[in-house]
Order: sequence, then structure tokens, then C-alpha cells
Amino acid sequence: MKKSVLSLALFAAFAIGGAAHAQSNVQVYGLIDAGVETLNHANANQNSVTKVISGGKNTSRWGFRGNEDLGGGLKAVFGLEGGILLDTGAADGPLFKRQAFVGLDGSFGRIVIGRSFTTTYDFVIGFDPLGYAPNYSWATSTNASGPSKYGMTTAFDNLIKYSGTTGKFKYGATIGLGEQAGSAADSRKYSVAGSWTHAGLGVMAAYEQINGNPVAVTFRRDETSAFHIAADYKTGDWRLTAGMRGYKLEAGRANTADVRGDTYWGGVSYFIKPAITLTGAVYHVNVKNVAAGQDADPTMYVVRGLYALSKRTDLYAAAAYAKSKNGKLVSLSRDDPGFSTSQTGITAGIQHRF
Repeated sequence: MKKSVLSLALFAAFAIGGAAHAQSNVQVYGLIDAGVETLNHANANQNSVTKVISGGKNTSRWGFRGNEDLGGGLKAVFGLEGGILLDTGAADGPLFKRQAFVGLDGSFGRIVIGRSFTTTYDFVIGFDPLGYAPNYSWATSTNASGPSKYGMTTAFDNLIKYSGTTGKFKYGATIGLGEQAGSAADSRKYSVAGSWTHAGLGVMAAYEQINGNPVAVTFRRDETSAFHIAADYKTGDWRLTAGMRGYKLEAGRANTADVRGDTYWGGVSYFIKPAITLTGAVYHVNVKNVAAGQDADPTMYVVRGLYALSKRTDLYAAAAYAKSKNGKLVSLSRDDPGFSTSQTGITAGIQHRF
């Protein structure tokens, strides 16, 4: 049944895209990224593992995007984007989990409605020396001791999102409606950000807040917030990047501690023309609001080489080492639990964009 629904959806999407092409600019696009990774300390027995992975440099995805010229500089825009697990060929979540939106684009900026990436994500990703690489970056989600808990929100459901540009300034705001009867604040999410670039220098600031729903007994809700500041400087064949995130979770549940942590990162890239890029980066989490001697304070060191075979196809190799303090567990991945106080990983892969 699920396969039939997926097949029907794909057929309909292609059919609509073909029929609309005469009136609109519709594009089928994607990014296919696969590699091989070797990890130590990959389970409770401290064994190593070698595996095929999907998305070593960027998450694999496919989608449709397009616009229609409405005249007077105004366009209707849309986007439908889903994730792919290239190691198995399975869908990475619902069909269009990554993005599903429609909106307008004009001299006032762009406004879309549906599901899409948050304004914070849109801005922070440009100030990550590794560009939000699943292997290996902690700039958007960090891993301290178990699944990530000091990160930011990648996308909102039920969103209204605005983005605009004035001269050298870019700015935007996103709200994800909570859709809870009786209180507009319950489950509401919002994100704002801005950046300025000039003569190779870029600076950025962003803030987001995620509300939960009131819980029994306390009748309070969890509230998560994260602010970011970062800078990026390009000169000649060099790029220097630094940034930080301040994360705070105020727990609504009784007898539940708040969670606080600051994440710092910095990186240097050297561009060897015409096709090679070498990058080194460091990520560190300063865990807060825990008892003395209980903070993990993990650090990860990364080096990566990129070789562009063409404008659309890259080869890459990356190596990373992460360690934590006070006997706490750490993982290179922002998604997987840790099984040791340190972990080393090496990834080699290929990426193609279409």
C-alpha cells in the first residue's frame, strides 16, 4: 500500500511538472551523496565498524522547485523536497519531509507557507566551515553524551517564513504556528536572523525559541532557545570562520533540570586552484548547569579534502576525532549515541548535484 501511494505521488508530481512547464519554470533537482565510513568505539563492546553511508558531505535529497512570472516583478514560487537514504534507497522520512511550501517572491522579499527550513538554519549554515556536513560538523547540532541536545531546529511545520535583502544586509523571520486551541503560544516556534557582508567579511546573528505544551502538575511548558553569532572572512585563497551558539532549555516538568550549553567552532579553508579545497575545523561544547565533574565538554577536530571533478561532482575525504571529559560518552555523529569517551572516524565519498 505504501509503495503504491509513493508511486502514485511520484507519477502525479512528474505529470504536474510536465504539464506546468509551458506556463512556469519548473525544475527537478537533487543532491546524491554516498560514501564509506570507518568508526572505532561503535558499540558497547568498543568494536569498530565500516559501513556505506548516505550523506557524508551533505544530506542526499531530491525535489521540485519552480516559479511563475505574475508580472510587475512578482512571482509565485513553490518547493517540494524529500530526503533519500542512499545506502538503502529508502526515503528519509515522509515523501516531502524536507520542504513543502508555496509563496510569493517580489521586490518586498519572499514569503512562503508550509514546511521549510528555519531562518536560523538558513543563516547559520553559511557560517559553518564544513557547511553542515553530516560527517563531521557540530555547528547546527552537537553531540555531547548520547543523542544531540545542544543544537538548533532545522525546519518548522506549519510555518510562515519571510526573507529579504537590502543592500549588503540579508534578514528573515519564521514562525511555526502551534495550532493549539486556547493558547497561541503553546507549541509555537519562531526564528529571526540577519547578516551583513562587505569586502570578504560577513557577520551573522540569529535567535530562535521553541515552545512545548503545558504539562500536568506544573502546568508549565518546556521552552528552548538558541542564539547564534558568527563571522566569516575570505581573502585570496583563504577562508576563516568562527561562530558560537548559546543553548538553553527551561524545563516545564517538575523535578527536571534545565539544560544549558554553549557550542563554539572555528575553521580555516585553503583553496588550491582550480579544484582542491582543504579545510580544518574545531568544535567544542561547554556544558553548563550540571554538577561539578559531570560535564562532558566534548571537543571534535576535523580535517577534510575536497576535489571537484566538475561543477556538479565532487570527491571528498574527511577524518575526525572527538573526546569528552569526566568519563562521559561522546560520538562524532549528531544523531548516534556514544559508547566511549572518544571516537575516531574516517569518511571518503562522492557527491553529485543535478
